[in-house]
Amino acid sequence: MPNEIFDQVTVAIGAHRQWKQRLQSVIDTGQSTLSAADVCADNHCDFGRWLYSLPPAGRNSAHWRDVQKLHACFHQEAGNVLDLALRGDKAGAQKRMAFGGSFAAASANLTGAMMKWKAAATAAA
Repeated sequence: MPNEIFDQVTVAIGAHRQWKQRLQSVIDTGQSTLSAADVCADNHCDFGRWLYSLPPAGRNSAHWRDVQKLHACFHQEAGNVLDLALRGDKAGAQKRMAFGGSFAAASANLTGAMMKWKAAATAAA
């Protein structure tokens, strides 16, 4: 499982980084094919589906619990930004996206926790 964790976390870091670009596009255009409710769900993305599909033994670590909690927070914040952007509140959406904003913080916290889990998986391999 350590190699699987390493691989899934590596892909997820890149995929979650792309959300910043997607959200900026929605802020700029006011249009999205996704709803805020869809984005808020942390089990609709590939990483979320994988995370929740792990057997109980795989979910019994502090790393899993930290990443699961922070992943849910990330999706909630992404949904909040999307909602603001779709309602035309560009300034509010940008504030959440900016350094120190709630989305930026959620993203940084999730990435940090995933990097720690990846390092632990590498050490265990």
